Amino acid sequence: MIFGVPKEIAPFKGIEEYRVGLSPMGAQELILYGAKVYVESKAGEAAGFSDADYEKAGATVVYSKEEAYRRAEIVLKVRRPQQEEYQFIKEGQVIMGFIHLITARKEFVKTIANKKVTLIGYEIMQKDDGHLPIVIPFSEMAGKLSVQIAGRLLESPHGGRGILLGGIAGIPPAEVMILGGGTLGCNAAKTFAGVGASVYVLDVVRDRLDNLACHTAGMKVTTMFATRHNIEKLVKFADVVIGSVLVPGKRSPILVTKEMVKTMRRGSVIIDFSIDQGGCVETAKISPSGKFIYTVNDVIHFCMPNATTLIARTATHALTSSIFPYLKMITESGFEKTLQKNRELSNGIYAEKGEVRKEFLP
Repeated sequence: MIFGVPKEIAPFKGIEEYRVGLSPMGAQELILYGAKVYVESKAGEAAGFSDADYEKAGATVVYSKEEAYRRAEIVLKVRRPQQEEYQFIKEGQVIMGFIHLITARKEFVKTIANKKVTLIGYEIMQKDDGHLPIVIPFSEMAGKLSVQIAGRLLESPHGGRGILLGGIAGIPPAEVMILGGGTLGCNAAKTFAGVGASVYVLDVVRDRLDNLACHTAGMKVTTMFATRHNIEKLVKFADVVIGSVLVPGKRSPILVTKEMVKTMRRGSVIIDFSIDQGGCVETAKISPSGKFIYTVNDVIHFCMPNATTLIARTATHALTSSIFPYLKMITESGFEKTLQKNRELSNGIYAEKGEVRKEFLP
């Protein structure tokens, strides 16, 4: 099996992509099982992996994006190919990555159909019990990262309320509202509570709230049902609102309206991690200029569709360790046989040989 790892292209102007589709460690392991790995020069540089690291692992470093694509049977990406990459995709190729087809250009869908490409979306690979094996570690990272982002944006020089998340003796901590009690929301809740913030987590699924209550016993975490009444009440005094709503393959529902945002306090912060799939806050958007931090009604918004790129080395290691078991099976048994045997991988098919199988389109 031949894998290609091209250097990622920034999805939007001003929003860089530092992650890479496979670490040198992952390349080395695949090569030990008989695979060939071609890596575009400097593909891992921004994540702290040099060309020499890949060569030492046994991979072949190539010096054009075209070669990384053309030599590969399977292309390993972080994000779906960008417009300038369409020309390099070859007939019958397999492309794996966070595809998010719902937000893709129609031109990309046409390219996939014309070239009979098979698309595997990491974000919709799913186990029989409903767990998303590739999404979970990224949600965990994003949840923990949210504290770093919120703390920075709340600082006075960034236009924030100038408050400390955990407060100090005699001065209350920040109030944090988290929409969604899944993996991201749970990790965000534990991390915010860990620094002393007062946390509220809202969800519509009772089991999630029960699970979160168990994981945060003894912490300042309150669980509530995500009704409109509760959301309207909490946004008025929240210093930080975290959007962590995920409906696999579909657009995120709008839970915080423009009118609700108008009731928030000056200098408060919204971090919408659902932005990859449209966002759960009505004022959240991906700016054409690539400015992912902006202000609406004096409320600071953070809407970066690839937020874990800020911790690119950790994210690349996490991605590699998550997808490696599937890549190992593909190397040993071939792609088609693995697809037949492994339901998790087959659940990740957006398109098979050019035919779209999941209608998650705009």
